[in-house]
Amino acid sequence: MDNPIHDVIIIGGSYGGLSAALQLARARRDVLIIDEGKRRNRFASHSHGFLTQDGVDPAVIAADARAQVMEYRTVNWLSARADSTARIEPTDGSGANFEVMTNGRKHLARRLLLATGVKDILPRITGLEERWGKAVFHCPYCHGYELDQGRIGVIAGSELSMHHALMLPDWGPTTFLINGAFEPDAEQLESLAARGVTVERCPIEAITGHADILLADRRTLPFAGLFTLTPFEMSSPIAQELGLDFEEGPVGSVIRTDAMKETSMPGVFACGDAARPMASVALAVGDGNLAGAGLHRSLMFGTV
Repeated sequence: MDNPIHDVIIIGGSYGGLSAALQLARARRDVLIIDEGKRRNRFASHSHGFLTQDGVDPAVIAADARAQVMEYRTVNWLSARADSTARIEPTDGSGANFEVMTNGRKHLARRLLLATGVKDILPRITGLEERWGKAVFHCPYCHGYELDQGRIGVIAGSELSMHHALMLPDWGPTTFLINGAFEPDAEQLESLAARGVTVERCPIEAITGHADILLADRRTLPFAGLFTLTPFEMSSPIAQELGLDFEEGPVGSVIRTDAMKETSMPGVFACGDAARPMASVALAVGDGNLAGAGLHRSLMFGTV
């Protein structure tokens, strides 16, 4: 058959997508995973805060997960980018409800899971991009402990960065680099002072060395690590093209889902960073587990 009909096509083969695939595989469902190989945390060398995997290279976690999932005979993997997705009306009684195109090739499925992830929008500061995930981070729980209580810099992107600045003193002496993003009011300055945070208003010229901040007045402030609260956008336009509902988060919009991870379009599910405002490997795995169960229930009892 030229176009076999899969029970589920999963777009995105990172932690959430693989976790969902595992649940479906164990229910002996036919699954196709389409993945272009761009994990959000591919820049980091170590993952933290995930039980049994603390300190492991995230690439190793992803590779081990893929190997385990691919042991199940009903799972197939396609290394490609999903170019487009559409809901279709089956006319031959086959039960196919969705069509996914990759490089001109058509793939059909009864259900669809978007585990497409998001893309961080990094501040335009010289030297930041090449240090992202290595000396510049976004999650204190993931990377704060390894700084060993050294000096920490928080680069403001907006007033929301106050949250970061007030958190980070638990991991080390903290300097809040305003960088022209906003001006804290009296109450905010009092809160920062109560947490022992130093406020630096001089604009940032560049990041040099390991995590040194070169200021516009030519001073250099050395840090053990830097944090910044980055906004994000969808890694793929597929959710927008399908017309799915979104909900606004503090730093970006995510796909709206119900308690079992089904989106506003029946038969389309979403999980992982694209479908939740807070992100970590552990949360993505849990989210995928729930989505896999939701998909299986939908295949057993649902209609599209």
